[in-house]
Formats: sequence, C-alpha cells, structure tokens
Amino acid sequence: MAELISQYAPLGAAIAVAGLIAGLVAGLFGIGGGVVIVPVLFFCFTALGFADTAMHVAVGTSLATIIATSMRSVMSHNEKGAVDWAVIRTWWPWIAVGALIGVTITGFFTSRGLAVVFGVVGLALSLQFVLGRPDWKLAQDMPRGAARIGLGGGLGALSALLGIGGGTFGVTFMTLCGRAIHQAVATSAGFGVAIGAPGALAAVAVGWGREGLPPGSVGHVNLPAFALIAVFTVAMAPVGARLAHSLDAILLRRLFGVALALAAANMLREALTA
Repeated sequence: MAELISQYAPLGAAIAVAGLIAGLVAGLFGIGGGVVIVPVLFFCFTALGFADTAMHVAVGTSLATIIATSMRSVMSHNEKGAVDWAVIRTWWPWIAVGALIGVTITGFFTSRGLAVVFGVVGLALSLQFVLGRPDWKLAQDMPRGAARIGLGGGLGALSALLGIGGGTFGVTFMTLCGRAIHQAVATSAGFGVAIGAPGALAAVAVGWGREGLPPGSVGHVNLPAFALIAVFTVAMAPVGARLAHSLDAILLRRLFGVALALAAANMLREALTA
C-alpha cells in the first residue's frame, strides 16, 4: 500500500495542479483547458508505463472534463454579456458531428503520432496570436450556409482529435471573422460542450476493450483523472472568466498565444524524444 501511495501520489498532485491551471486557462481564454490537460495526462500515463495508450487516454479524458469546464466557463462569461448565443446555436450541431468524426480518426493514430499532431497544430495556431495583428480579418462576420457546415465540422473534428475545447480554434476563427477578442473567448467557451459530450462518448466506444489502458479507464476515458480534474477546473473557470474581462484585448491575445505555444512545444518534445 505504501509503495502504491508513493508511486501515485506525485502523479495525483500533478493532475490536481493541472486541473487548477486548466480551469483558470479555460475561463481566461475560452479554450476548455485541453491544452493543459492533454500534455499533463500524456506525461503522467507515460510515466506509469502506459506509453502505447497514453495519448489516446489523455485525449479522451480531456474531452470528458471539457464538458463541465465549458459549461461553467460560458455561464461565467454570460454574466458579463459577452456570449453570442446565436453563434453557439447555429454552429453547435456541425461542431458536434465533427467531434464524433475526429475521435473516430484517433483510432488510426499511434500515441506518438497524436502527440506530434497536437504539437504541430498548436504551434501553428499560436503564431497567429503572438505575431498576428489584431486587425487582421478574413471576413466581416461568421460564415453561413454550406461554409458554416464545413468549417463547423472541421473545427469539431480537429478539436476532438487533439482533445481540446473549441476555443483553441474558435477564438482564432472568430477574431479573423471580425469578432472582438472578448466576445470570441466567451462564445468559443460554449463550443466545448458540443465537442466534449459526443467526443467523450466516442472515446469510450473507440477504446472499449483495448489492452494496456491505465487503471480505472473506460475505453479511452480515465475516470479517476476525470473526477480529479473536473473538480478543480469547474472551481477555477469563473476566476479565469473574471480575469479575462479585466485584461487588455491585445494582451489577452498575446497571453493566449504564448500559453498555446508552450503546451504545443512541450508535447512535441515529449513525442520526439520518447
């Protein structure tokens, strides 16, 4: 018993801290916290000797935690009147369909392959926020019709593939479509439920019966990690949301980009040196 405690206690503490940071980041940037949760869980499960399934379980567990975190975050932003509910209602179905597709695709990747994809995409996105100009725009407003269906599905698929909330892509996309950063952060926080709910269910199905999973896993969702992270992320999301509305818009963009770049670079390092 003492040996088990000494083995798992440091990892449990790391997951708890990740939950605190993820909740803060979720409220601050509207990104669901997956950019923090996935790398930490990947490291923890790899350290425990489950390298072959570490990334798959990290992604699936992150998607499950995003459900509660996203709900708490978007309601906190709604108190500030910053959420565009029309965007959430019209984009939600296509994002959810895309999420199902994205998690299904994870079954064709190795754990290391998923980690490399996470790192490369994350670094590419971070550049737009760190180096891009706030006045850069691709359109004056959010797309409609067939463009909405395709882009919404793509957003959901990529987010679920990487185990992250819709804000990582949603904030980028909404700002490029002429939306203010604070509204983009607030609204994108609501995309997380559309990604997390179908994504987590698909992760359970895709990983069902697979060998070499960490203890307490149901498919590709690890229940102990989910429970521990969910408690802390839900508690911290409102704090991040309040902080977001007190920061300068340009500073918020830079912070978002730096946070994403650090998480992506760390994931690439872990994958390429494994």
